[in-house]
Amino acid sequence: MGSRVLGLGRDVLITAVFGISPLASAFVTAFTLPNLFRRLLGEGALTAALVPTLNDELVRRERSGAFGLVNQVASWLGLVTLGIVLVSMGSLAWLADGELLTRLSDDPDQVARWRLAAELAVLLFPYLIFVCLSAAFSAALQTLGRFVAPALSPIWLNLAMIGLLAGAVWVGDVRLGDARMRWLCAGVLLGGLGQMLVPGLALMREGWRPRVAFQLSPAMKSILWLMGSTVSGSAVYLINLAVSRTIGLSLNGSAAAILNLATRLMELPIGVFGIAVTTVVFPLIANYAAKEDWTNLARAYHKGMRLVLAINVPAAVGMVVLGTPLIRLLFQRGAFTEEATALMAPVLVVFAIGLPVFAYVNLMLRAFYAEKDTKTPVRAAVLSFGVNVGLSLGLMGPLSTVGLAVASTVAVVAQAVYLHRALTAKRSTLGMGPMGRSVVKIVVASGLMGAVVWGGRRLVGLWVGATPIGDLLLIGTLVPVGVLVYGGLVWILRLEGRDELLGMLRGRKPAAGDRQKS
Repeated sequence: MGSRVLGLGRDVLITAVFGISPLASAFVTAFTLPNLFRRLLGEGALTAALVPTLNDELVRRERSGAFGLVNQVASWLGLVTLGIVLVSMGSLAWLADGELLTRLSDDPDQVARWRLAAELAVLLFPYLIFVCLSAAFSAALQTLGRFVAPALSPIWLNLAMIGLLAGAVWVGDVRLGDARMRWLCAGVLLGGLGQMLVPGLALMREGWRPRVAFQLSPAMKSILWLMGSTVSGSAVYLINLAVSRTIGLSLNGSAAAILNLATRLMELPIGVFGIAVTTVVFPLIANYAAKEDWTNLARAYHKGMRLVLAINVPAAVGMVVLGTPLIRLLFQRGAFTEEATALMAPVLVVFAIGLPVFAYVNLMLRAFYAEKDTKTPVRAAVLSFGVNVGLSLGLMGPLSTVGLAVASTVAVVAQAVYLHRALTAKRSTLGMGPMGRSVVKIVVASGLMGAVVWGGRRLVGLWVGATPIGDLLLIGTLVPVGVLVYGGLVWILRLEGRDELLGMLRGRKPAAGDRQKS
């Protein structure tokens, strides 16, 4: 919650300073590049391969073997990411200073946006080294049952970006947007260093000692083998995202910034609850898969899925109903105008519709990774890429930025359908059968909650109007009302796992008896 709220605060400050200008869109696109490799080498493929292998090492060789494997992974990861950073920075610097971009487009504004994104990406690429090592340390901590330090990791990035950008605004002689943007980029690098150091120090408190180790042990070879297929799947996803951001940057000066802000709002409930549940469930189901305990794996999977949907379905309904006042309250100040709000509101609605599906896909992928099946996610990623690019090119003309959002959402739905069919064909116990009644109750409770909130918005809106104070009263009143209505309906409908859900919301860990019963 803390990291996501700070991340939202970071975006509020960035939009107040830069709005949805071409400079903001260029930063979003540039920051995408190191983040793509982070997901490829760090949080995606590496985590999926490292967590099951570390579990095996803990069973066979206890902590000493697991820590030795962490050193091997960190050594090779540091070397590979350093090479990628040096090559990428050189290539992007050549692209920014060369004439290639002018040959690709006759639109000088479009070329200027591309050139600016390349220049900013040169400054941001070293972030890749820090965040990939952070992912390795965090995965090791999660395997040991330590979740606080990894969950807090994004906080240091957000604090650094907020602090340096706020300092740039506060310092009187920093008046140009470009100068402020460089302060923001410096905040990214400083925050990335914090992201790496904090989980690293937490891992040292568990007994790990950093060593340079370029050995290729059987466990390390197993990780590389597992990463091979996962990297292929992640590469498709990364190309998908890069193409989407490039299309947005090419479409106009605001599309990339709008899509990024809408995505950030959508990721708030996913980050607070969806990723939190997935982070805890993944090592659990990986452990059951290692023991071939398919019954308990199915129970843990369905429990996690129930919690994910119980949070994200009502969150999606709330965003659809309260999207416009929420955007006004959070972003409409400084360089972010009323026109920007009007452009962003329909994009947020489209993304919100896909929110439960996105969370569902995230947990399904972990089920494949737990069984070391990395080929099926590759095929699903290829399908998603084709749908997204095809629809983006087809819809960007008539629907502009909203068309790109529709393409992204439909692509996630197609990926979800493919993954679900593949998962149930492999493990019939992981089907939606045990979830059917729960899904119906969640949808009914969310729909009734949405109707109450919509009616409340109409009444309160007539009283307070579209003012900053009015939006604050509207959101501050209707969000708690919605939570209470939904919680009451969930209780009345006797949603399966409601005690675990309430315990999670209160921050209580289930007792051993609860875990056994669930």
